[in-house]
Amino acid sequence: MLTQPTLEKLKTLHLYAMASAWLAQQSDPSMNELDFDSRLALVVDAEVLARDNKRIARALREAKLRLPNACVEDIDFAAKRELDRAQVKALGTGRWIADHQNVLITGMTGVGKTYLACALGQLACRTGFRALYRRAPRLFEELALAQADGTYTRLLGRLAKIDVLILDDWGLTPLTERQRRDILEVIEDRHGLRSTILASQLPVEKWHDYLGDPTIADAVLDRLVHNAHRLKPKGPSRRKPEGTAKR
Repeated sequence: MLTQPTLEKLKTLHLYAMASAWLAQQSDPSMNELDFDSRLALVVDAEVLARDNKRIARALREAKLRLPNACVEDIDFAAKRELDRAQVKALGTGRWIADHQNVLITGMTGVGKTYLACALGQLACRTGFRALYRRAPRLFEELALAQADGTYTRLLGRLAKIDVLILDDWGLTPLTERQRRDILEVIEDRHGLRSTILASQLPVEKWHDYLGDPTIADAVLDRLVHNAHRLKPKGPSRRKPEGTAKR
């Protein structure tokens, strides 16, 4: 029989899932009822599925989502949340990522902003895009360190290539002049080319005052807001007693 040599060749070609599926077929008598094309399609499907799963797992690791298991299918549309089901369904298609549009999520603490942001980030990973989650204060720390060690331009370049950049806790702490310039650089690099998600307790109408410098505020908001989808979850806090967020 040629089973073992064939298996070795498939493994040499790094077609491990195909090899496993083909081997499983050899021990399944019901496979004899299928023609060659059907059996070949099954082993090819197994390889494609395995590679897709590996790609998604890798993308999720790189995204560093705060809630990696969040997904759009599990979003709660309880009446008190006042979420527009049609709007979320449209976002669930991922079209906004391909069109380089932004998502702004605002609301009181505990209403599920982080879950929504991470669910959209997971959607990006599942549909072939790269995502990255950062709390805004942590991103500013990274940018400051990069400025100090000479890797600032390199870091900006990496951020510019991320398909969906998620900035959580936006507006949580006052900005310095350096941080205002940093956020302008990040947003300018992404404008019209990538998508950005911002989650904030501050309503969008207060972001101009938060940014402080009128010129920088105008530039940042012009690039963020005009093509953005806005989500405003409401209702009581959805945090569990131990502090973990709910949908």
